[in-house]
Amino acid sequence: MEVSRSKGKYSLVIIRHGESEWNKLNLFTGWRDVKLTERGMDEGRSAGRLLREDGFTFDVAFTSLLRRGIHTLWLVLEQMDLMWIPEHKDWRLNERHYGKLTGLDKLESVKKFGAEQVQQWRRSYDVRPPLVDSDSPDYPTHDPRYQGLSTDEVPRGESLKDVMQRVLPYWESAVVPELRAGKKVIIAAHGNSLRALVKHLEGLSEDEIVKVNIPTGIPKVYELDDRCKAVSQHFHGDPDEVEARIQTVIQQTQQTGN
Repeated sequence: MEVSRSKGKYSLVIIRHGESEWNKLNLFTGWRDVKLTERGMDEGRSAGRLLREDGFTFDVAFTSLLRRGIHTLWLVLEQMDLMWIPEHKDWRLNERHYGKLTGLDKLESVKKFGAEQVQQWRRSYDVRPPLVDSDSPDYPTHDPRYQGLSTDEVPRGESLKDVMQRVLPYWESAVVPELRAGKKVIIAAHGNSLRALVKHLEGLSEDEIVKVNIPTGIPKVYELDDRCKAVSQHFHGDPDEVEARIQTVIQQTQQTGN
């Protein structure tokens, strides 16, 4: 894997949460608030130790309202002795809402709907999954943490384009001012909320972002220019381990011979 390291004006680290219980079961998770597995907790601790050993530090942290993102952030900061820094939680960093796919087995979904359709739902830029009904337990208005959201803000299912439309305003209004103030920032979030941010930071096209897979528990380090766009980026970890975790994400909807 090619690694690019150039000095930029601002420093940012993003990390996808460690393996969750539903990652392990290969289920579409979305806004369901599932826990980390033991492996996922180890991934968070390992990321924190690596960042500490390599001299990283942070002034402020951001995460979602989902426990797998919050817990991963806490594990990283605990290993770095940084649990005291300001921490901001916001629903706009939540995972993509997978609509009626939420809770379904990914391989079983391929068998039922076909590989092409599931791949569109899972990785395309602007195709939404089937939307949940307003009386579904997966409609977020039933969760007290989302009670303050308007009906226009509450998703019943999202494409990556939809996720970008909530992530980027939050990035500009909440995160960018911290970077411009000279603070070192870490964001612990989810595969698709981070894909939305990666598309923006790296200037990727709609076709290019389809091919991007973000592994669990591996920090990605950015140097940003004065526009807060990437001048360099790299996954910070053993290249073989990074590639193995990326392949795990890719293979979630691929049949094997076993």
